[in-house]
Amino acid sequence: MPKRAFRYAVVDAFTGEPFKGNAAAVCLLEDGAGDGGEPLDERWMQAVAAEFNTPITAFLARSGPTGAGAAEFRIRWFTPVRESELCGHGTLAAAHYLIASGLVECDAIEFMAKSGRLTAKKVTLSDDASPSAEHCSKFMVELDFPVIPVAKCNSAETLPIPDTLNGASVMNELQTISAFSDLIVEVSSCAEVDNVCPNIAELVQCPGRGVAVTGPAREGSSYDFVTRFFSPKYGINEVIWHQEINLAEGCVCHS
Repeated sequence: MPKRAFRYAVVDAFTGEPFKGNAAAVCLLEDGAGDGGEPLDERWMQAVAAEFNTPITAFLARSGPTGAGAAEFRIRWFTPVRESELCGHGTLAAAHYLIASGLVECDAIEFMAKSGRLTAKKVTLSDDASPSAEHCSKFMVELDFPVIPVAKCNSAETLPIPDTLNGASVMNELQTISAFSDLIVEVSSCAEVDNVCPNIAELVQCPGRGVAVTGPAREGSSYDFVTRFFSPKYGINEVIWHQEINLAEGCVCHS
């Protein structure tokens, strides 16, 4: 397996404090890697991701201009055990690293992934930043991902989810329709989301990448709903963040 020198950083996404949020390693490869030059070595990337042992490792290779227009980078994501088709916090970490380190001069970055084109935009915060942004410094990163449709689950293809989630009050079961699939399970309350203790061995048998358990945020919260994501098939029993989303403001807060 060849040796390669590359720049890297470990970014704690969705938090303003070190060692919190959701960690992602970001590796910046040589310009042109995987773009007509020396092909990217998947075995090498997987070995690097296993060495970092963070929930996700994002590999970047510059593929377009970095002047006034949007900078363009190819991106791939690997968990410690396999490649992931799409990763939100890994993309956010990659964009933050490129912007904060001064590697891009513009406010927009386009990532070309196997799953399509993803856009990240730098949003400068005003002095009167909203409470939802109070833990962020100087700027935020706004992500624009393609819409992924969902449909009702085929009961013949899924496990008895209430049993798999050890008795959670399941209100709805949906499945994403795309090149990869996730199971989305809606429960009755934020407390139900917090208290979910799934049978990991059974979750491995679920179709797709993993299971997202979601429910309404607590009364009086500035967010609309909360989510936990379990993906033992990808080597991550649970993604280590707790997510709260405000639909009106488009804000996402993880702690």
